[in-house]
Amino acid sequence: MNPSARAVPLLLAALLPLSACGIPETGVVEAGEPATGVLDPGVTSVPSESAPEAVPLVKIPLYFVEDGSLVAVDRTVPGSTDLGSTLLMLFKGPDDKERRSGLTTELPPAAEAPTIRTDGTGVSVRLPRSAGSLSGTAVDQLACTVAVARLRQDPALGSAQVTVEQPGGRLAGRSSDDCPLGAAPLRNAPAPGTGTSGGASADGAGD
Repeated sequence: MNPSARAVPLLLAALLPLSACGIPETGVVEAGEPATGVLDPGVTSVPSESAPEAVPLVKIPLYFVEDGSLVAVDRTVPGSTDLGSTLLMLFKGPDDKERRSGLTTELPPAAEAPTIRTDGTGVSVRLPRSAGSLSGTAVDQLACTVAVARLRQDPALGSAQVTVEQPGGRLAGRSSDDCPLGAAPLRNAPAPGTGTSGGASADGAGD
């Protein structure tokens, strides 16, 4: 018999078991999805989130004392600050840099924020009992800080009137028009509670 004729039955015998097992004779079986990108050498993953936005810096007005006169200071802090947080910052006193420049404070430290109410151009500040009795200069520090901070919140107001209520019901007032805008003393303004004409101070019941 011709050798080639004998090879045909052998080839068919070899292919029959493969067909019986379900293995396809031809074609390519695909699995999964194709790759969508190539990473640079040394990079193991691709960030899925964008970088966080930077927190804006804002200037907070604080009033301290230099040689017995009221001085305005802009302290730069990240993010916005409400009136209560601004006053807590004021009660903590000048920072190291401000003290080195000669600034002091007559306000005592306070861990509790005063109660603040706003009504248009008017702002009422009620001090906690822990604040004790404040000097006229200390009241000026507090009232001017609140008045100028209020105007920065809403410049359209034009001016702000601040009333400070101390423990015992003592009242004192200050207008933003009487507060220095820079490193300068108050413009001939009397200390709150003196009752002198031309000032913005007032005495209340309880004295």
